Amino acid sequence: MAMQDFSRSLPMRLYRALAVVMPRFRRIFAKAGLTEQQWRVLRVLWEQPSVPQSALVELTLIPAPSLIGVLDRLTVAGLVERRRGTDDRRVVEVAATAAGRALEERLMPDVQATYAELRASLDESTWRALETGLDELIRAQRPREGAAAAQARARHSTGEDIA
Repeated sequence: MAMQDFSRSLPMRLYRALAVVMPRFRRIFAKAGLTEQQWRVLRVLWEQPSVPQSALVELTLIPAPSLIGVLDRLTVAGLVERRRGTDDRRVVEVAATAAGRALEERLMPDVQATYAELRASLDESTWRALETGLDELIRAQRPREGAAAAQARARHSTGEDIA
């Protein structure tokens, strides 16, 4: 089988798609002084009262060693707080503070407008096919995992998780 043209390879297409999409969102994050990783953490925390720190690794796709620094900076900024679990003191729960939740009201209108622009650039069936195709690729390639991890991811999936 002949090797596919590098520029047409799936990884390069995905990188190009990110290069087109993410700058729009990064401008929004930057207005609030947030990095992309900080945004991902807050985005998850806006959907739940609190999340175990260990679950944030998978939900945000931020490696554990990096996540510690992200959470440290968000804590210093007053946007999140960490608490020991009441049932299991080994568990660290992370929650958005009032200031962290206020960012949601401030930033989400711009995020939603950006999604609307992106959706308008494709017809509805193409948009749905893109979402479905990516979801199916991820599902098909994901190694077998425990039911708890799959359920946690399903609870946090909104269909618009890139930002």
